[in-house]
Amino acid sequence: MRTTIERIRAMRDAGERFTMVTAYDYTSARLVERSAVDTILVGDSVGMVVQGHDSTLPVTLDDMIYHTRMVARGASRPMIVADLPFGTYAIEDDAVRAATRLMAEGGCQSVKLEGGVAQASTIRRLVEIGIPVLAHIGFTPQSVHALGLRVQGRGRDQARRVLRDALAVQAAGAWGVVLELVPAELAAAITARLDIPTVGIGAGAGCDGQVQVWHDLLGLYDDFVPRHARRFRSLGGETVAALDEYAAAVRDGSFPAASNASSWDAAEVAAALDGVDDLGEVDGSEGFG
Repeated sequence: MRTTIERIRAMRDAGERFTMVTAYDYTSARLVERSAVDTILVGDSVGMVVQGHDSTLPVTLDDMIYHTRMVARGASRPMIVADLPFGTYAIEDDAVRAATRLMAEGGCQSVKLEGGVAQASTIRRLVEIGIPVLAHIGFTPQSVHALGLRVQGRGRDQARRVLRDALAVQAAGAWGVVLELVPAELAAAITARLDIPTVGIGAGAGCDGQVQVWHDLLGLYDDFVPRHARRFRSLGGETVAALDEYAAAVRDGSFPAASNASSWDAAEVAAALDGVDDLGEVDGSEGFG
């Protein structure tokens, strides 16, 4: 049975923490399906970890629909949340069209958008027409050029701004809110004040749930580990080792082995090929088939 918003709320009310991880294709979705993770985020982080961009900004709505559709084919148990990409919800009518497409064509159960007070009316409108919204405040990656890549909420004014954003998205009807790169103490205080679940990333253990990027927690990159991430495995190094072993096995002739191929009696092969000239044509009137 698929995880629902009601289930997430019930976990929060019972003091149980829930989990979210990004996934971007069928294979990763199938692996999450087999795990204990509760929810999947099809994040616009696909722009960096899959497409190779230096930010999330180039990701298009069609990109998000494409990746969400693949994830939806692979996961029937976790709830799927998909990001509305940059530029698709600055105008409310655009937000409605984009969110409708993302759910109808992509197959997700909720959309996520960045912004607090400034996006409250958009959240309200989406919720009113039956589109569940997960809000995202604190550091918002789509605003990286305006905010800079740094912790948000330090200092009295900034802390109050983050709290106001959280209260605004709650009042607008968001079912939950992501707190990104917010001091742990502030995130815990906001979580205690809200009636909706919080999802932390770089915001400490005081949130109701946590979200991590697939490539970070599996250690698929070796050049940079964000402070807010933990490598629970180092699959990048293991993958390279496997590729090296494959290359060596091909070169030394140990792969493919007999067990990796089908077989046919050599005499039968010779008989079947007898009479075929160098041009691949069959001599005489008998066909080769």
